[in-house]
Amino acid sequence: MATDYDAPRKTEDDSESIEALKERVPDKLSGAVDVEDADNPSGFELPGADLSDLELDVVVLPPQEDEFTCSNCFLVKHRSQLDHETPDGPMCRECSA
Repeated sequence: MATDYDAPRKTEDDSESIEALKERVPDKLSGAVDVEDADNPSGFELPGADLSDLELDVVVLPPQEDEFTCSNCFLVKHRSQLDHETPDGPMCRECSA
């Protein structure tokens, strides 16, 4: 049997209104906030919050012998990702593609 893909496919079951569909699906933006957020254990920070008193502890390692910084994307990559050298510096495989 041939199928006409251009023909409307609306059946009696598909004729529910958008309001009926909204009633069946729980509202994910209902205002209920999960306070046990594992991604943000210290609480919620608002955009534009004053973070001037926040002190960060970051250990910066010097470049390793088997790493290079791509001259195009400026990411530190392993030597196995080196594609070629340019006059500006080394370029990774992703940037040269």
